[in-house]
Amino acid sequence: MTKCKAILAALAVLTLNAFCEDRLAYADSTSPRLAAYYDLKMLLCGDTAYQWRESSQPQPVATNVVQVGVGRDAGYALTRTGDLLTWQDNPAEKRRLLDRVSWFAAGRTGVFAGRQDGTLLYLDRPKRWLGEGSVAAPETVARDVIAASIGDSANYYVRRDGKLEPTDRFVAVASAVAAVKAHTGHALHLTQTGTVMGTGGNIYGPLGRHGIGDKAISWGAIFENAAAIATGSSHSLAIKADGSLWRWGRDIGLEPVKVLDDVAAAAADQSGSVALLKDGSLWQWARGETPERHFQCPR
Repeated sequence: MTKCKAILAALAVLTLNAFCEDRLAYADSTSPRLAAYYDLKMLLCGDTAYQWRESSQPQPVATNVVQVGVGRDAGYALTRTGDLLTWQDNPAEKRRLLDRVSWFAAGRTGVFAGRQDGTLLYLDRPKRWLGEGSVAAPETVARDVIAASIGDSANYYVRRDGKLEPTDRFVAVASAVAAVKAHTGHALHLTQTGTVMGTGGNIYGPLGRHGIGDKAISWGAIFENAAAIATGSSHSLAIKADGSLWRWGRDIGLEPVKVLDDVAAAAADQSGSVALLKDGSLWQWARGETPERHFQCPR
């Protein structure tokens, strides 16, 4: 409990308090309030979840929600009562995947769900359906887990002791980890001291100068003094404790550059990024382009 509170204080820009008192929870982005994957995006304003694709306007799809998430063609919402809901083409056709859930992480190939007792479950989306078919029955992966990420080529989870483990069969690969984000072919993790580390394929630069043009086989430092991280298919984001948002990767460059201030949450997808500012405004832009105001959370 004491360790968790200390980390929560350091990650002041994150809105994690609604999840639980004794564990950290992370969504597909830097925060439970935003999610993006390919062209599908979700936003949480208060307890109302919004969904949209590409440059369309966000539309409300669920209420009484504490976390949102997306796969390639699936939306997810975690309710205040601990029910993990999902839908595909029609948000009105929701179904419950699990109950007693504290947090989750979604991707194209499956879903991690952190249960209220600290158990981590994995629900596979069969590869024969390219991650877009029915969700398989849950299987228990580990216990005492505080964070996880679906990377679609390697999945990761973080134990309460800060150790980072990937599939298949979860070999420890890092320690002193606060958060992890993975996408197709690469992964980032955030250390408890604020260093962003990266590994994997880096042909387009989502790992900055670490392993550029090649596949990094070990973790390398990319960015310092970060409070939260997110990554898309070919670019990455980090928020500092002062609320500044930084980006690097395809169409941006190998060196992190600042793009916005007063940021509460950010997410990256296949071709761009979204950011929720502390004033409730949502900003959206293509990789390397200038952010534009896209939506305002109702006051």
